[in-house]
Amino acid sequence: MSTIHLHQTTTLTPEQYIAGLTDFGPGRSKLFGNSADEYLQVHRRDSTQADVTEGSGGIWERLHYDWSDPHHVVLTTTDSNVWGGDSGYTYHFARRHDGTTDIDVVVVRDGKNLKGRLLGLVLGTIGRSVLEKAFVNSVKAIETRNASTKAQDVAGGMSATLSAGM
Repeated sequence: MSTIHLHQTTTLTPEQYIAGLTDFGPGRSKLFGNSADEYLQVHRRDSTQADVTEGSGGIWERLHYDWSDPHHVVLTTTDSNVWGGDSGYTYHFARRHDGTTDIDVVVVRDGKNLKGRLLGLVLGTIGRSVLEKAFVNSVKAIETRNASTKAQDVAGGMSATLSAGM
């Protein structure tokens, strides 16, 4: 079993990152590269939990998402072709005084078969950088999406103001 700790500081609020993390719509792979659209299946979703299958490259897992605590999100692996046991992700969010947010993620990979045990060993050693890069990329992608949405909102507001003045 491998346990990997990752950290990133972002301009996003916890709510903004959680909104990206729990966006299971088309194009999810643009935010999370290891979640290919052809694997994505939402089995159930409500306002604070979801049951989702996702994956890529021949590796899939069914995850129970729980974001009922805005400072602590837990993804528990409930089924997978390689992961079992205590596998999953735990996200912790802490707002900083300068307006940024610290995101700490603990990734647990407990292989349930030979392929999973080998992948877990690789991820726990030389493969850690792959997980770190994927995490950094997801934060950047959500920041970019959030900035684009904010710019569209501002442009929409300006258009409405100009139209109202005419």
